[in-house]
Amino acid sequence: MIAHMMDQLSWESIGERVRDSRASMGLSQQDLADRVGLERSMISKLEKGARRIDAMELTAIAGVLGYPVTHFLSPTPEVVSRRATVAEADELSDSAAARDTYRNEAELAQWLRDVRQLIDLGTLNRRPLALYPRRVTDHDAARDAARWLRTHLGLGGAPIESVADACERAGQFLAVAPLSSDGASLVDGDVAVAVVRLDQEPGRRRSTAAHELGHMVLGDEYSNDLGVHTSQEERERVVEVFAAEFLLPSGRLNQVLAAPDEESRRRALVRVAAEYRVSWSLAIAQLRHSGTLDSGELRRLRGRVPTEIELREAVGWKPQPDLASIRVSPRYSSAVIAALRENAITPVRAVEMMRGQIELRDLSED
Repeated sequence: MIAHMMDQLSWESIGERVRDSRASMGLSQQDLADRVGLERSMISKLEKGARRIDAMELTAIAGVLGYPVTHFLSPTPEVVSRRATVAEADELSDSAAARDTYRNEAELAQWLRDVRQLIDLGTLNRRPLALYPRRVTDHDAARDAARWLRTHLGLGGAPIESVADACERAGQFLAVAPLSSDGASLVDGDVAVAVVRLDQEPGRRRSTAAHELGHMVLGDEYSNDLGVHTSQEERERVVEVFAAEFLLPSGRLNQVLAAPDEESRRRALVRVAAEYRVSWSLAIAQLRHSGTLDSGELRRLRGRVPTEIELREAVGWKPQPDLASIRVSPRYSSAVIAALRENAITPVRAVEMMRGQIELRDLSED
């Protein structure tokens, strides 16, 4: 399989991919050579395209650099645009921002390739993209868009049990991946994908997933380009308002506002935050928008962050999995296993596509 994939790119392109990936890890050619048991001159020739590499060597290099083998052998999707030149010899090792950008783009590109592979194999079905039909330029319009999407998905005002499932039903495939930023997303023709950061607590992952979904739903012109979001502060704030309203409809806070005193209002807000699985800061932000509480009470509430026990007690200790334990959505997982059973992919590739959610031994019949 690897030998067949090597035909997709020239040796020069494979060498460039190795060079950029090495630089994204802050490693010198000597560092990489030492770790894979090759001479530095061999790494140098490989990166220049002057030396071919066999499957075992590439597998070893991929393992050291933390990328799947397909990263080195598949063309980068055109929609994934570079915002930084990622390797000028070893100069990249001095640019943490460029390294992070490269790795984030690589994760997003790999996720897009995986989703498209399953679609092409016929085991994963696309969903029509849920694109809001009106232009959104302010916070009120963002809330209207969030309510529109909830209606479109048949959610009403209920808590979202699985954000990954909601994203997929809206047409965006979601994965949890090791990123340096909170999340990233893009739309490639009729396919939309997003990745959220692995080392965030689950509630934050939900917020990030809803935020990236917002970029797609609102037709954000910047959703295709990693790194631009941070320079578009007001646009990002509009998307944040969409995400907050999507996760916790402001109308659901009427019960909090109806409570007779501050302590009762806090208990009611803890219950709502737990039921809707949102961060305390998001719940406070929605409460500020929804009601007429004075700034002093809002400030006190913001400082009294509920404990994990309070949140668990509020929902009767009901398990709250969502993005806490999964890396990819259920439908995508089923598509991977279907492709494996049809012998369209190997077990090793299936494990790779599942992003750590399963191990090779899980696929054994013993």
